[in-house]
Amino acid sequence: MLVFGATIHFVRHSQEKGKKMKDIIEVELKTRTVDPAKCRTDLLAVGLFSDAKGLDKLNAQLDSKLDGAIERLIKLGDFKAKKGASAIVYGNDSTVAQRILLVGLGEKKKATIETIRKAASNAAKKSVEMKIETVSLALHKAFGGRFDLSAMGRAVAEGVYFGSYRYDEFITESENGRADSLKAEVIDSDSAKTRTLNKGLLRGIAIGKAQSYARTLANRPANVISPPELAAAAKELSRDSKNLNCTVFDEKQMAAKGMGGVLAVGSGSQNKPRFIILKYNPASKSASRLPTIGLVGKAVTFDSGGISIKPAANMDQMKLDKSGGIAVLATMKALAELKLPVNVYGIIPSAENLPSGSSYRPGDIITTFSGKTVEVQNTDAEGRMILCDGIHYAVKQKCDIVIDVATLTGACMVALGKHKAGLMGNDEKLIKQLQKASKDSGEKIWHLPSGDEYANEMKSKIADLKNIGGKWGGACTAAAFLRQFVGDTKWAHLDIAGMDMFSTATEYSAEGSTGFGVRLLTAYLMNLTSKKT
Repeated sequence: MLVFGATIHFVRHSQEKGKKMKDIIEVELKTRTVDPAKCRTDLLAVGLFSDAKGLDKLNAQLDSKLDGAIERLIKLGDFKAKKGASAIVYGNDSTVAQRILLVGLGEKKKATIETIRKAASNAAKKSVEMKIETVSLALHKAFGGRFDLSAMGRAVAEGVYFGSYRYDEFITESENGRADSLKAEVIDSDSAKTRTLNKGLLRGIAIGKAQSYARTLANRPANVISPPELAAAAKELSRDSKNLNCTVFDEKQMAAKGMGGVLAVGSGSQNKPRFIILKYNPASKSASRLPTIGLVGKAVTFDSGGISIKPAANMDQMKLDKSGGIAVLATMKALAELKLPVNVYGIIPSAENLPSGSSYRPGDIITTFSGKTVEVQNTDAEGRMILCDGIHYAVKQKCDIVIDVATLTGACMVALGKHKAGLMGNDEKLIKQLQKASKDSGEKIWHLPSGDEYANEMKSKIADLKNIGGKWGGACTAAAFLRQFVGDTKWAHLDIAGMDMFSTATEYSAEGSTGFGVRLLTAYLMNLTSKKT
């Protein structure tokens, strides 16, 4: 029976690999100098604040052409301009835009760059749902001079990619179908402003594309993405960029190096583990003045829990346990396109955690790459087992700063819900830099402790460490475990459990992977290379 089951799995896997999959929606995004009130387009998106006293100049112009339709909609209470709200007003003989999309921005006093990013997401999502061919975005006009135009251009681009994204590559039939592409443009009547917007837009496009790439890889099921397939994707990425080099260790090479953590987690699966290293080599010599960064991402392509098996309910979501590693992979893609002058390693330990006769077991003692021994008390605490090898590899490469990212603990979701990722670390300056990157990127994080009191809970009586702590503070004890492999290196840990997926669609995005971490890590690297930092 075991042989028969394995054969069926192999055949199905081969069929999926050979199948041509549907491409995600292609987004074409640019700027154009044109008066928004005179813009010929399928859909013109404008923003309104809920606490504004009267319409701003652009919306007043449009309302005049629409015979007061916008004001009537507001007075009737059918559109209150709250965050996430939107309404369509159809054009007439006086307007050249066929439709005007009113996008709610919430209270002006609470507006941030994230407000315009989400507004752009909202507009892009509506455009895809309505099968709009061209959407023209004048959302920034509502903000006046409140924010830097380049920053707004970047946020709009990121939002457009985020909102237009759909994962449907395995759907072969659809009653209504969907458009293969979306043309979007950011418009302004002032050519100087358009040029400034475009500077940010170009960066936002690179980041938006990288996040969509991450979402597609993360959404793909385990019979399509295994550790070897993820390694192949990394190699393909490096072939497309002259600044990226890729090295992959297979199970034999990992065994020779003593990477016991990754090998233990992957021991129960016929899809053997891989250790993926991407090295970004910038063309600019100025990179020598900056620290070398090691980004380490957990990529468990499917996590059943192993011998300590998870409940059956929602286990299908465990294909997303590779989200941290894929966030690192996609960040390396964005880094190469942006050509940032900084030296970065992208380190992705990858395994599939399944129960079988060859799986690692509770009670096993594993010797990790660092030489430290770990008593396994729960095989479902597997992320820290592979990350400790990845972190130590980054340290051995003499990275000055190590940042790991992982869907690590359910305890982090208990603490923070699905609103923020956990941030832990050993260096205050690094913590503050990541908090700034969070503000810039809109990907929210919250600083949690991981000091000695938590590390003491991870001590074993029969090994150097054990892989689970007590009942309470699981996110903090997990981070304290990882901290034991850092030494004196500056380090931060991002626990993105709960932030990796939307279980249902929102006003800003379809359901599925969020690609969380790509914008955050890229913003951190961009800030690091900025003269302002």
